[in-house]
Amino acid sequence: MAVAGFTRYLVSLSKPRPDVRLTDMAKELVTDELWEIIEPLLPPEPPKPKGGRPRIDDRATLSGIIFVLKSGIPWEMLPQEMGCGSGVTCWRRLREWHEAGVWERLHKVLLDRLGEADRIDWERASLDSASIPAKRGATKPGRIRRIRGKRARSATLFRTEEASRWR
Repeated sequence: MAVAGFTRYLVSLSKPRPDVRLTDMAKELVTDELWEIIEPLLPPEPPKPKGGRPRIDDRATLSGIIFVLKSGIPWEMLPQEMGCGSGVTCWRRLREWHEAGVWERLHKVLLDRLGEADRIDWERASLDSASIPAKRGATKPGRIRRIRGKRARSATLFRTEEASRWR
């Protein structure tokens, strides 16, 4: 009896609540404030000279991208009920926006906003060559020449007949 009651309880948890829809979840992922920051950074929709399907809304697609990245699910498993398009659509848009430099510009905008609000703790900041290019005027070390007399013997070129047991 106790197992059956627990099973019913687990099943009830897995059922979607009637008051919360997946489309509402998608809207919560991209707040109006966040959308106001991101929308001007997005490239315009490319023209479709041959027609085709209507493009999924950028805000909905961004919600799908955030959902996949936060949850860790595979792109193909993105629920269609969220209204974000397919996982492939979200992945393509993520790639398109990356190639257009959206994420780099967004990073700079957010850093500027944090700096203006004096919300950056410079005690914990760090730099590396991935974010700041290396100094270009540095001298390169000269080429190291090999010394022929001190080269190591190649393991594949010496003869092994002398070391064979079966002779």
